[in-house]
Amino acid sequence: MFTAVINAAFPVFALILTGWLCTKAGVLGVKSREGLNRFVIYLALPAQLFSTMSATPLGELAEPGFFAAYGLGIFGTAALYALIARSKGESGLDHIINGMSSAYSNVGFMGIPLCLMVFGKGGLGPSIITTLFTVSVLFAATIMVADLHRFSHTSPLTAFKNVARSMLRNPLLLAPALGLAWSYFQLEMPLAVGRYIELVSDAATPCALIAIGLFLAETSGWGRNPIVIRIAVLKLLVQPALTAFLVLYVFEMPRLWQLVAILASALPVGTGPFMMAQIYDRDAQASAQAILVSTVLSVFTISLLIAWISQQLPT
Repeated sequence: MFTAVINAAFPVFALILTGWLCTKAGVLGVKSREGLNRFVIYLALPAQLFSTMSATPLGELAEPGFFAAYGLGIFGTAALYALIARSKGESGLDHIINGMSSAYSNVGFMGIPLCLMVFGKGGLGPSIITTLFTVSVLFAATIMVADLHRFSHTSPLTAFKNVARSMLRNPLLLAPALGLAWSYFQLEMPLAVGRYIELVSDAATPCALIAIGLFLAETSGWGRNPIVIRIAVLKLLVQPALTAFLVLYVFEMPRLWQLVAILASALPVGTGPFMMAQIYDRDAQASAQAILVSTVLSVFTISLLIAWISQQLPT
């Protein structure tokens, strides 16, 4: 199991390292990172969101206990970060994005492969739902909260208009909404168009991770960043503990779905918060460092969790 987790985590670390080395060698620079960021935000990530939503039959979302437990685990962890951040004097868009980091699992790049390895094909359905909830619902909620904060100085009516206008123009919200409609009406995707979307979609996570490496190579001040430590602890320990309590003692669902929810919630920080920081032109240092630190630490935490999960599976 330890080897399987390393195999899942190593590509994440290696892609970040690739970006870091390219910057240090002078191969790529600030303009390259800005170009990669814009490609991911406006093309690759929307394609990934649309592809995921459009290819998922809505019937697979018919496990309300799973949906509620996993969702409450996400937003409960983000809310806990907000409470701690307020007591520490953090405020503004930065603490909203950091709250997202504390609950944003790397479900697509690490979660689905690990679930298939641990649970077989039976784990594919619930793992896809965790991906939908993370990259669509959490993304949308964070954008909404961030826009409400940005326009909070205006009148309520003006704020509502500005938030609505901003959300309607955001490709990261339009893409999953369009994918949901595509799935609902069971439209057929032309083969050539589907292949095109797949190619663009597949580039989202690798390009985002390389962009993180480029960013980290340009920044300094690693040291002991209390925000990064806080995010890593919440992400790797608190969120899976909260989700485990909800799936085991509060909501009813099949045993396999319980275990998938716990494993997905224990994954390290994904690339979403880093891209969110780029969208709103905020300092992305905490989210970038949290991705790297949590990925390294998750090799040990997830290995222990998978060992426990293996004992819970029927023989």
